[in-house]
Amino acid sequence: MALIPDNPLILIDGSSYLYRAFHAYPGTMSNGDIPTNAVYGVVNMLRSMMRQYPSDRIAVVFDAKGKTFRDDMYPEYKANRPPMPDDLRCQIEPLHNIIRALGLPLISIEGVEADDVIGTLSHQASQAGIPVLISTGDKDMAQLVNEHVTLINTMTNVVLDREGVIEKFGIPPELIIDYLALMGDKVDNIPGVPGVGDKTATALLQGIGGLEKLYQHLDDIAALGFRGSKTMAKKLVDNKDNAYLSYELATIKLDVELEEKPESLVKSTPDQDELVKLYGQMVFKSWLNELLEGSSDSEMPASAVQKSVAKAEVAAVEPTVAEIDRSQYETILDEESFTRWLEKLQSAEVFAFDTETDSLDYMVANLVGLSFAVEEGQAAYVPLTHDYLDAPEQLDRDWVLDKLKPILEDVAQHKVGQNLKYDASVLARYDIELKGIQYDTMLASYVLNSVGGKHDMDSLALRFLQHSCISFEQIAGKGKKQLTFNQIDLDQASPYAAEDADVTLRLHHHLNQSLVNDDKLNAIYQDIEVPLVPVLSKIERTGVLVDDMLLSAQSQEIAVRLDELEQKAFELAEQEFNLSSPKQLQAILFEKMGLPVIKKTPSGAPSTNEEVLQELALDYPLPKLLLEYRGLAKLKSTYTDKLPKMINPTTGRVHTSYHQAVTATGRLSSTDPNLQNIPIRNEQGRRIRQAFVAPHGYKILAVDYSQIELRIMAHLSGDKALLEAFQQGKDIHAATAAEIIGVDISEVTSEQRRRAKAVNFGLIYGMSAFGLSKQLGIPRGEAQGYMDKYFERYPGVMQYMEDTRSLASEHGYVETIFGRRLHLPEIKSRNGMRRKAAERAAINAPMQGTAADIIKKAMLLVDEWIEQEGNDDVRLLMQVHDELVFEVKDTRLAEIETQIQKLMESAAELDVPLVAEAGHGDNWDQAH
Repeated sequence: MALIPDNPLILIDGSSYLYRAFHAYPGTMSNGDIPTNAVYGVVNMLRSMMRQYPSDRIAVVFDAKGKTFRDDMYPEYKANRPPMPDDLRCQIEPLHNIIRALGLPLISIEGVEADDVIGTLSHQASQAGIPVLISTGDKDMAQLVNEHVTLINTMTNVVLDREGVIEKFGIPPELIIDYLALMGDKVDNIPGVPGVGDKTATALLQGIGGLEKLYQHLDDIAALGFRGSKTMAKKLVDNKDNAYLSYELATIKLDVELEEKPESLVKSTPDQDELVKLYGQMVFKSWLNELLEGSSDSEMPASAVQKSVAKAEVAAVEPTVAEIDRSQYETILDEESFTRWLEKLQSAEVFAFDTETDSLDYMVANLVGLSFAVEEGQAAYVPLTHDYLDAPEQLDRDWVLDKLKPILEDVAQHKVGQNLKYDASVLARYDIELKGIQYDTMLASYVLNSVGGKHDMDSLALRFLQHSCISFEQIAGKGKKQLTFNQIDLDQASPYAAEDADVTLRLHHHLNQSLVNDDKLNAIYQDIEVPLVPVLSKIERTGVLVDDMLLSAQSQEIAVRLDELEQKAFELAEQEFNLSSPKQLQAILFEKMGLPVIKKTPSGAPSTNEEVLQELALDYPLPKLLLEYRGLAKLKSTYTDKLPKMINPTTGRVHTSYHQAVTATGRLSSTDPNLQNIPIRNEQGRRIRQAFVAPHGYKILAVDYSQIELRIMAHLSGDKALLEAFQQGKDIHAATAAEIIGVDISEVTSEQRRRAKAVNFGLIYGMSAFGLSKQLGIPRGEAQGYMDKYFERYPGVMQYMEDTRSLASEHGYVETIFGRRLHLPEIKSRNGMRRKAAERAAINAPMQGTAADIIKKAMLLVDEWIEQEGNDDVRLLMQVHDELVFEVKDTRLAEIETQIQKLMESAAELDVPLVAEAGHGDNWDQAH
């Protein structure tokens, strides 16, 4: 790692900090009037930077409002970037005030970017021999690195000096501008040279040199031998103007006229009174407490602090300061030490626990070591299978696991972990059934605020403990050369592993306090999410049998159909083109064929997204063909080609991963493979489901909730007509049509039922009259009249929607029937579109979230019953939306089907009946 000189001039890219902070803490904090997440994040990063790299010389540089010289040079510059969100713009002034009150010089110059100011100051300092440390996440700044100038990315702790730039980019700093000019930049809308990516740019610059040399030696490019080298010279010639324009756009100015000089950028004494006032206004209570106690700045007037605290409303989960001392961590290499720690674990009320492995795939991961923490700061790591340690230097794995097994399987011995589902799955490979899973910090954070940012341990430690954990990349490296944990030196591996356990225990103490203070959220956590951990682990490890031959045959058939569609597309377009290229599609559809432009991209080009193609497909054959091509190509790449490769060679099954802490509403998601997105409305999608088969002697049983979100809507709205329709077991869509049209339900036609169905489901997702008119293909006025009649007949639904919008705006969140809280960060946004989207989400989230809670409760009930059965006659294989999929012994199918239906229907008590519908067959498609 590059060395950072003492007392450098620290130049902080404030604009880079601003956006990183805004997205790291998305909408999670407010002082009651405005959001405070970006302010908190930036100030937190500044404080951390000043602690890690103390220096008297520092400045924070921000972009100024308005256009810059680059906009004059190239009007399309940064045209793709959306405008600054209102929820961020309103935080800039208070942030600047706090930075100035901290005594830090703040610079913002009109007409140029923060990069240019930093470039000028670093150039001036470099000429004067002053060492410079630039803190940024912007790769463009690598062009400024020289013997005096170093970059640091504080989010990743990556430091780049000249050698670091060469290692990262493959080229020295003086070629970075050429590199950027060749590649272009989609984010900043710098054109670059089409077809030149990272590897091609590096190959060109390494092989020949910068832009000037490239254009002087065009004939030498083909000999470089990289992919596309033979046609690269022509691309460079055809795009020469763009290349040189991109070079100018990517060049950071070194001659901005500034009043400030490097020598004048000196930190001054913080204005403590002003900080007390500002921290009080922003509800940063922990920092106020620091000022009161004199722990971070000089003493504060107590009265001023008390007044500010009195005005402050404490956030549900408030960041605290936790300086972590790793000096008490232990590495356990002998039986005596292990026995001593075993006694600590046995006597602990709760202990934190973590596994270290050589893979993220729970089905193949080998146990490398274990870490524990019993008190904050008291943690230990037990290495088991590090490659470089001989057996006498590390304890025997089987002996350690034999000693730990009784504790790990003791339901009364409470454990806390971060994503304990993974640890449970790994231990299961060693015949240990992890029990006593009482707490999980990932789930605690998720339950408290599902949209409050990432829920991984490193992010939680930064957010709630203001602590930057040792990252895996720091000890293992990156990319192809990255080490697995068993290859990492013990002096690095042990602190990393022990810190995981220590930080997990600290996060548990911090987050659990907020949960126990909220009965409803604590019930979601303790009664649903945490008990679901071992259930999901079991489902994942069970896996599902997949017929790879069936998928391979389907893949070949799709390939033939894709070729046919491609030829038909060429005929319709009267030329060959790349069907997957938006740029070529734009040229064919809108320039050559003259089709109407439905929608434009942020850069002003005609859009070719799916929504546009669907609308055009109503009138034109080529867009219709393109939609079929895209759908089949996605099915082939995502499922028919990929699924056979994902079959575990040991089990012969596919094992997905379910994620509890991803969606905003509480629904589970799945990856590797994603089982939630297999289409069921077309034949090819259903054929993929046919490949999910039952083993000999078993059947696939699928049980799903009938119209669950509509039933929840009836319960939440209390609308008499809706409640009556469900209570009497009527066809809800036919009943809705009958109510709106004013006829008997027996007289409703299939078309009238279809329209009612569109309204019923559309309202759940906040569909407007315009959306309904598009879906049904009817005039907007007719659609509006249909919706008006609906609300006349179902006034309770209208009242529910109005009440929900009002409550969401008042509280900033909505709740499910069981109390799961669904935060809506943009419910008060000044941007009308974002606010309307948040209002639609507010209406839908309680229904979707309640449905998620119900299916999870059902899974717990079913798993408990299966455990009581104590045999292999039934296995829960998958959870997909409102459906549970099982493998059932065919001799007991009728009995088990009936029992599972009863259990699922008893998962919740609503004002309308829950109905679980079952189907079975030799494969998933037959069962569904």
